[in-house]
Amino acid sequence: MSNTAQNSAIVRINSLLDENSFVEIGGLVTARSTDFNLQQNETPADGVVTGYGVIDGNLVYIYSQDASVLNGSIGEMHAKKIANIYDMAMKMGAPVIGLIDCAGLRLQEATDALNGFGEIYLKQSLASGVVPQITAIFGNCGGGLAVVPTLSDFTFMEEKNAKLFMNTPNALAGNTEEKCNSASAKFQSEESGIVDFTGAESDIFAQIRQLVTMLPANNEDDMSYEECNDDLNRICADIENCTGDTSILISNIADENIFVEVKSDYAKSMVTGFIKLNGVTVGCVANRTQVFALDGNLDKEYDSVLSPQGCEKAAEFINFCNAFNIPVLSFTNATGFEATLDSEKKIAKAVAKLTYAFANANVPKVNVVIGKAYGSAYITMNSKSIGADIVYAWPKAEIGMMDAKLAAKIMYPAAAAGVIDEKAAQYSELQSSVVSAAKRGYVDSIIEAQDTRKYVIGAFEMLFTKKEDRPGKKHGTV
Repeated sequence: MSNTAQNSAIVRINSLLDENSFVEIGGLVTARSTDFNLQQNETPADGVVTGYGVIDGNLVYIYSQDASVLNGSIGEMHAKKIANIYDMAMKMGAPVIGLIDCAGLRLQEATDALNGFGEIYLKQSLASGVVPQITAIFGNCGGGLAVVPTLSDFTFMEEKNAKLFMNTPNALAGNTEEKCNSASAKFQSEESGIVDFTGAESDIFAQIRQLVTMLPANNEDDMSYEECNDDLNRICADIENCTGDTSILISNIADENIFVEVKSDYAKSMVTGFIKLNGVTVGCVANRTQVFALDGNLDKEYDSVLSPQGCEKAAEFINFCNAFNIPVLSFTNATGFEATLDSEKKIAKAVAKLTYAFANANVPKVNVVIGKAYGSAYITMNSKSIGADIVYAWPKAEIGMMDAKLAAKIMYPAAAAGVIDEKAAQYSELQSSVVSAAKRGYVDSIIEAQDTRKYVIGAFEMLFTKKEDRPGKKHGTV
């Protein structure tokens, strides 16, 4: 054991892992460089505690930076210890968790430290899609180190003292930390979307533990399921009232009503996260038009449109699910695309990314149309057209080109109001109803909202052994 036994780095590890499960690796490693003032400075464990342990019985590899040793700065041996943990994790097929509290590059080691950064980036890149990577930030994470959480799959950030930045707030032209603290957890979770979860230190440990129990250990792990004690045929009464706030809807259908939402503070018109259905981990993606606060009052409302941020958030999440063979369940309620000058700069590309993510994913995919599904937005949201295996629709849902009355006005621009109403009714029946879509095979079944849980569980059970051949290629380019 290194002499870091009582510092914050080891305390954090022990707070996260199962009791007495941590085994340290490389505790006696110290800096090799003696340039400048390093000769007279002790560097116990070279400022990072590394090893392995378990979370709820699941093997994980972990590193935790020690800010009491040269401010946790990264030097040659510090980086090699982290790289070694990644090598072991990929051999054994287990997640890597990094606890960040670091001043950045160690100036005294210059190019050796820079090379160390590169080694960490390389290991993270190689591990991407092989084992889950989780980063939690408790202190500074700036400059080149800010690439580490963005190369990870999930990022946690302590809400008060942690700082995440490529450039400090005061280095941004026209900005100061007092004006806009772009390094704060609030900014990075709500504005940039880099951070998935925020909270107090103890909250973060609990959130990481919960997430780890939801995820497979690696991309070949088929053990991401557990015994389900919830009724598989449970009726979800009043679920139709959750069409607006789909985070509540998803919680309702989940085993034991547990929903681990990802990036909950970012692009709130799109919901992403994990649930268990019959004990199997499922990734959920849903459009959202309402957000209710904890007190039950309506907090925010959104148009039923796809935004650039929401599309990118969902696409990134679907890509993760596909990489780790996690089935995808979507809930569609989208009538078009966000129409602002700012969104127009990115919306087409973002929608393309989301469309590609759904179409490219070869895991089991189930879609439930719960509201209005119009035009290209409907196609993008995991429709049958782009590869959904099973599509359900609630009886009051609508599927079509556009709102029936608007369609009637376009087709009969000179007609009287009565004629418009008549044609709109006909259009709705013939072109926008779920029955019409079902007759054409675009919807597999029309189900009562309260029966959603049992139907999607049944669909995923049927799809459990899905195999799908795709054209041979190195990778896509979208």
